[in-house]
Amino acid sequence: MLSWTILIVAVCICVALILNLWRLMKGPTISDRILALDTMYINAIALILLYGIYVKSALYFEAALLIAMLGFVSTAALCKYLLRGDIIE
Repeated sequence: MLSWTILIVAVCICVALILNLWRLMKGPTISDRILALDTMYINAIALILLYGIYVKSALYFEAALLIAMLGFVSTAALCKYLLRGDIIE
């Protein structure tokens, strides 16, 4: 029962990733593209966590945490670059 639920949720997250990719390519403004990229990070983290639950391994949870930290830092750096034109003051 749990494996079917994980499969259904993984398919839904993959559909969300495809829609985010479409928004990343067709976004009318740069802020839409940044938001789509940030949402893709979150969806990728969810897929990694689902796979970790499916194979019963704690290694994937650490990988998801690492991707979450990199996603946060890269989104903050990209927003700062767009606002000021440079990352380092």
